[in-house]
Amino acid sequence: MIQLMHVSKKYGRNYALDNINLTIQQGEFVYVVGPSGAGKSTLIKLLYRQTLPTKGRIRINKFDLTRLKARQIPFLRRELGIVFQDFKLLPRLTAYENIAYAMEVTEKNPRLIRSRVMDVLSLVGLSSKSRRFPDELSGGEQQRVAIARAIVNRPSVVIADEPTGNLDPATSLEIIKIFEHINQQNTTVIMATHNNEIVDQRPQRVVEIVDGRLRRDESKGAYKNAAVYLQTPYHR
Repeated sequence: MIQLMHVSKKYGRNYALDNINLTIQQGEFVYVVGPSGAGKSTLIKLLYRQTLPTKGRIRINKFDLTRLKARQIPFLRRELGIVFQDFKLLPRLTAYENIAYAMEVTEKNPRLIRSRVMDVLSLVGLSSKSRRFPDELSGGEQQRVAIARAIVNRPSVVIADEPTGNLDPATSLEIIKIFEHINQQNTTVIMATHNNEIVDQRPQRVVEIVDGRLRRDESKGAYKNAAVYLQTPYHR
């Protein structure tokens, strides 16, 4: 379970997030939407402990992120899979090696590493390209490698920050289907996105952030809620 309790994040005098209360149950698929600068990326960074809130508490499973000591952060991140818009693959490693590295740093058995890496390469449809380097792969293929790396250690939560932002519509749909498959295995998926077509075509829970505030939280929601947008402007 993920809980944000009265969470605010302030940069200088400005609030990136302001009094966010949010609970996400294990196994949910949640889109985080909102305009640029609304606070989505700040929320994502808080969840994987890249930064700390100015106020409030955040819990992910047994971890209280606001009280977590630096030496405990690696243990938190072993329960998280993180996927970025720009892939963040190591350029001198093959697809296989990029994924295997995520297991090697936790000192997993070499036989387990090979078996698990081949499993996730198959899941993302890249078994035949395991020896390719990132610059030999398309953008969509690189994102698939990044997803495989994120899930190779069987995390309970996968956090994705604009994973389809640099991809064409057809490739974006393929990527979303992979996330849906991951979610069907009871893995929580939290995805920050601007991709309105994907959100509308493949509905899940939608959490909307506007001006740092939680404006909308809907089960099977659309990218935009017409009724909300016809109301008077939102004020703190």
